[in-house]
Amino acid sequence: MTKAGALFTFNNMPLGKIVRNWELFGVVVIFFAGAALHFVFEWSGYWKPIAWLVAINESTWEHFKLAFWPGIVWALIEYFVVGKGTRNYWIGKALGLLSMPIIITVIFYSYTALLGKNYLVIDILSFFLAISFGQFISYRLFFANKLSVAFQWLGALGIVGMMVAFVLFTYMPPRLFIFEHVSTHEYGILNQY
Repeated sequence: MTKAGALFTFNNMPLGKIVRNWELFGVVVIFFAGAALHFVFEWSGYWKPIAWLVAINESTWEHFKLAFWPGIVWALIEYFVVGKGTRNYWIGKALGLLSMPIIITVIFYSYTALLGKNYLVIDILSFFLAISFGQFISYRLFFANKLSVAFQWLGALGIVGMMVAFVLFTYMPPRLFIFEHVSTHEYGILNQY
């Protein structure tokens, strides 16, 4: 534990337990916020200025946003409460956030290849698992050996790069299968909107 971390306690609880609790609570917050973001585009009357933030179709890519944006908000809140007392905060959060879409992708394409179609309950469970694993990765890196400042900058730049990609590919998606709406085979904001 860092020197700052050793001084940071609530009711004599060590920093490691506080951070662990924040990461666990973050799983719940990110999960429910992400679930709500699935419907916001429709609830907004398909308001295109918020499309970068919410799922705009049923492509795999759009479902990544449901974990990413709530994860970013949680990471910023968490940083000001406990992040300064940890090691490797930004690289930990970057790798945690990056792992979420990777896990969603691996689970989704593996099980649909085996079963021949997707099932909502498995999709929801994989979403929860991806968030849980991402938070676990962050937590483990927070207390790993201190990495160089270059890694912290790399983590921050990685997060900014992911943000740019989510905004850019919402409005200008590449013609790749991961961006394709499942039923209409369209990309980006669907024509009916």
